[in-house]
Amino acid sequence: MANELQNRRNDLFGDWNDWFNDGIFSNLGKAFSSMTPQNGSMKTDVKESDKDYQVKIDLPGFDKKDIHLNYANDMLAVTGHRSSFSDESDDKGNLIHSERQYGQVSRQYRLPDVDKEKISAKYEDGVLSLVLPKLDKPLDNDSHIEIE
Repeated sequence: MANELQNRRNDLFGDWNDWFNDGIFSNLGKAFSSMTPQNGSMKTDVKESDKDYQVKIDLPGFDKKDIHLNYANDMLAVTGHRSSFSDESDDKGNLIHSERQYGQVSRQYRLPDVDKEKISAKYEDGVLSLVLPKLDKPLDNDSHIEIE
């Protein structure tokens, strides 16, 4: 039964799938997917222990001075900016092939109850590593309001 339903779905959307996967809309789909962090240049691992958060972010090709970090309101914000790069050209200056990008990438991570004064960061071999120690006692952010 499930296979029969799937076959009906494929028959119904088969032509549309061709348009989106191989047709005129395929580049549009690739453009949107390349802008998402999952397919972009900020692949991330986050580990949590009782004491801290450990974050590793792949940022290959960035200079350390072009990576900016901010922690506020339980959010870690990471921004990297690459203004240009040297390209490989032929003898006439024509670019043969390029997949590298320049511009700005950024991403935010919700990591609550961090001791902002003790955050450490290191950038080595294209990997940004952060340790965000947790507060000994979480902040009292209770916003309950009694109704009269």
